[in-house]
Amino acid sequence: MAYYDGLFDTLGLRAWCDQSVETAPTSMQALLGQLGGDDTERSFGSIPFPSLDTLHESCTQIPQTRDMTAGVENAFLAARESLKLVLDPITQPLSWMLDGALWLFTTTPWFIIVPLLVALTWYVARSIGVTVFVAISFLFLGLIDHLDVALQTLSIIFVCTGLSVALGVPIGIAMSRSNTLQRIVVPILDLLQTLPTFVYLIPLIFLFSVTESKLYGIAIILYAIVPVIRLTDLGIRLVDPDVIEAADAFGMTKHQKLWGVQLPLALPNIMAGVNQTIMMSLAMVVIASLVSAPGLGVLVLRGIRNLELGVGIVAGFGIVLLAVILDRASKAALGRIDKNKNAH
Repeated sequence: MAYYDGLFDTLGLRAWCDQSVETAPTSMQALLGQLGGDDTERSFGSIPFPSLDTLHESCTQIPQTRDMTAGVENAFLAARESLKLVLDPITQPLSWMLDGALWLFTTTPWFIIVPLLVALTWYVARSIGVTVFVAISFLFLGLIDHLDVALQTLSIIFVCTGLSVALGVPIGIAMSRSNTLQRIVVPILDLLQTLPTFVYLIPLIFLFSVTESKLYGIAIILYAIVPVIRLTDLGIRLVDPDVIEAADAFGMTKHQKLWGVQLPLALPNIMAGVNQTIMMSLAMVVIASLVSAPGLGVLVLRGIRNLELGVGIVAGFGIVLLAVILDRASKAALGRIDKNKNAH
């Protein structure tokens, strides 16, 4: 006799509960209980928690937990073809961009691509120390034969970070102008920020082939776009109201205020968001190696699968080195922006 039989009898629901006969296979929990091997602590004292599985034992009309998870899966699979029909043409340019960047970074000779990246660092940061550090880091990666995979990782970071900024900044601007939109978007951002990284890959694997670059590209963008949206919205909202009043007094339009006042004053916050987006993109690249993303993450995964300690640690150190390079360059760029703002 199940524990909650009396409850359904008291409520007069016994006839309803017994309308159908349970034909589903016995759950592992029930099987263990029948064999006397159920050691799971599901109760407080002697009263079992009224979970779906426990209530199902007393009333077969109540679905089991596995019915709920199966329902979620079936609903997703039913909508799969419609989603693919809409998402495939929209996301295909992402595959082209990722494949093109990967081709460019891997086919360009090292004596061209490395000086170009060092020159880009100098242009962005204008810091001798950061530029020298980047040059030494690339030389070190080349010395240990990790330059090619490091450049593969960089190609993914450049594309995904660029798209995250291109999409995130306008969303942040729109949020700063509408409290209603902010209330709608913030819970979505909270979900994206707290969702475990592996969960991003589950629906995408069912929607796209693992050979398509956009599979890991979408996962990286969804994971990394949150900081730049939040900090763009925050930066614009923190602009001094007196400055906005002065702009209104000069008769500036909303467009002029945005580009001439709000964005320049919010730029340090936006750049901080870009920095965090770069770091989160790099973190997700390692996870994305599970679904064919190239780069250093593949070597980390190889070290885990084959228990090759040295391969995994050296590749992990290469990822750390890339993270430091990108962090120092972006922070130097932010410091340069702050210095120029104070100078004016």
